[in-house]
Amino acid sequence: MSGGYSKSSRRWLREHFSDPYVKQAQREGYRSRAVYKLLEIHERDRLFKQNAVVIDLGAAPGSWSQLLTRLVGPKGRVIAVDILSFDPMPGVEIIQGDFSEQAVVDTVLEKLGSIKADWVVSDMLPDMSGLDSVDQPRSLELASCALEFAKEVLSPEGGLLIKVFQGEGFDEFLRELRAFFVKVSIRKPKASRDRSREVYLLARGIK
Repeated sequence: MSGGYSKSSRRWLREHFSDPYVKQAQREGYRSRAVYKLLEIHERDRLFKQNAVVIDLGAAPGSWSQLLTRLVGPKGRVIAVDILSFDPMPGVEIIQGDFSEQAVVDTVLEKLGSIKADWVVSDMLPDMSGLDSVDQPRSLELASCALEFAKEVLSPEGGLLIKVFQGEGFDEFLRELRAFFVKVSIRKPKASRDRSREVYLLARGIK
């Protein structure tokens, strides 16, 4: 220990404050560097159209929702769901609660009214222990919950973009996605740190 931080914490702090994406996010007014992962995938795959309805799961601190409001425009809708509270943002409808609970799903459906969502997106992480044997199943459990949520709220042409870790259980979850969606792709944006096992699964069109 030194200066109150562990070796791994000091490494993270060094990386964080020298990270060009962190600096860019600060310059451009985004709440986290994660925004550039979403932006890169959108620019490659042209995901979000004007007037679209997007639900951002695990949205805090809100950088994805910030970008989404710009991409869907003033007539689009962004609904941000998180168990954590975070500061409001112009053009974002925030629901605080656990999206895996039916009461929260019902609240989202009530907000949607007679329409369905075009996209469900998620950059969520579980509470990390640092142990792959614990973190990997937690990550996949979150992803499975997000898929079940998406089944309730998406339009037939809708899509799901979700972060998962590669590791045990990944292939099974990929098969589950492919059984439900017409097209499923794997994306690893440049803004993801090299050592991270995270990838984004991009699924479109309900079978």
